[in-house]
This record gives sequence, structure tokens and C-alpha cells, in this order.
Amino acid sequence: MSSALAFAEPLPGISPSVYGPADFKAISEIVYSQAGIVLPDGKSMLVYSRLAPMVRASNCSTFANYVELIRKDTAEQARAVAALTTNHTYFYRESHHFEHFEQELRPNLLRRLAAGDRLRIWSAGCSSGEETWSLAMTLLGPDRAEGRRIASQDLRLLASDLAPHALKAASQASYATKDVEAVPQALRQTWTRDANGTSTMTDELRSFVRFRLLNLLGEWPMKGRFDVIFCRNVMIYFDNPTKEKLVSRFAGALAPGGYLYIGHSERVTGPAAEQFQVAGPTIYRRTQA
Repeated sequence: MSSALAFAEPLPGISPSVYGPADFKAISEIVYSQAGIVLPDGKSMLVYSRLAPMVRASNCSTFANYVELIRKDTAEQARAVAALTTNHTYFYRESHHFEHFEQELRPNLLRRLAAGDRLRIWSAGCSSGEETWSLAMTLLGPDRAEGRRIASQDLRLLASDLAPHALKAASQASYATKDVEAVPQALRQTWTRDANGTSTMTDELRSFVRFRLLNLLGEWPMKGRFDVIFCRNVMIYFDNPTKEKLVSRFAGALAPGGYLYIGHSERVTGPAAEQFQVAGPTIYRRTQA
């Protein structure tokens, strides 16, 4: 372990000598209990590098002292868990999901909205918002007038995450222009405004998106069922019992005929899998029963 941690020595005020296997084990147990995420031994370096600045900022001289702090201080514990569970994402990731949504779901969803139905979509584990805004732009489409009509109807897109700093970035809705270039040009031109290398989502796009701090393993206060849920590259960090529990909860949260999109290396498993039909690569449809 010492060799894996050697790179972290330049962090001011923190030495690898104050971080050992017992500290990693304790932190791993806290992360699992709070977020359901399994940290394998190979993540020891990641834990050190992400938490070392927080250990220093809290005036703890060792990781062991910091572990004692986060066991007592729920706010600091939440910050530590968030620091260890925020992962890299990008716009239009796994583009086949957005293409499927646009081609297979969007026409019917728009007909339902036009008929006065409600539409609810959930971006679960939205991180810094790239998935959420990719989905919002795909739903509104490239035509501004049509998009405005869609946004004015009974439509909500919920974006949730357990990391406050990630949720803040998502809600600010501003990104480096080069990072947004993965989105089809027609959508970018309609729903973003560029200035000084930064692309910001328009007010029309933001009007139907709501953000909520939410732990997927905790209470879900939302009322009513969702028509579409995106939960991608989240379950890969869970153990099998946690995955199966989450799939079961998604089945209960989806309206009959609703769609669940998951990450390319994930699968719907467990008893609740019987309530889903495969609709495409890592795309599942909730059965009508």
C-alpha cells in the first residue's frame, strides 16, 4: 500500500505514514453504509488523494482522527462520501441511449403531452449534469418554437445526486464549450449560449428541470411514477444485493410501459428483472402488469 500512496506525498501537511489499511477499511465501511458503494483495495490511492485535503482542512493530524470525526459529524461525513462517489461523466455519453430516446420514445411522449398528460423523467445519479442536459435537449429537439411548447406543458425532469458540489455544478448549467461539442450541433445551437469558451443552457431548457439532493439508498420523497429513468454508471459501484434492491425500487417507481436506461456495463438483475423487457442495449421497458 505504501508504494501506491507515494504519489500523494506532495499534498501539504499530510504524509502517507498517517494513512494505513485500518483507515482505508474504516472509510470503506462508512461509504458502503451511506452510499452502498464498494471500494475495493485498489481504490486505496483514490481515497487518500481525495480525502487528504479534507483531513488537512479539518485540522486532523491523521486519517484515524478524521475517521473519528466523520463518525460523529454527519455533515462532514456527507462531504467525505460525496468526495469519494463523484465520478467523471460527459455530454451525450453512450449516445445510443439518446438516439433511442429521440427515435423510439420522444414521438409518443410528445403526443401524450399534447393530449394533456403529465410527463416525468428522472436522471438518477446525475453527477455534474451532463446527462441531464443532454436528455433535456434531446427531448425538446432542435426546433425552438416546438421546444418552447413542450417545455410549457406538464413536464418535469428530476436530476438527483448525493453529492452537493456535483448538484451545484449541474444546476449552474455552464460548461466549457469544448465539452458540449459531443451534443448534436442543431441541439447545441438552439439550447445553449456561448461566450468566452463557456456554454450555458438557456432559460427555456432550464425551466422544466428540477434538482434534488438524494441518496438512492435512502428515502425517495417523490410522488407519482416516472415515465423514463436514466440511472447510468451508478450501479457498477454497488454489490449484488444493493443492485437488486435498487432495480426493485426502480420497477416500483416506473409507470407501466416506462423505460429504464442503465450503463453499458450494467445489467438488470434479481427478482425484479422479471418486471422488465429488454428494449435495446442496456435499455429496459417496464412490463404493463
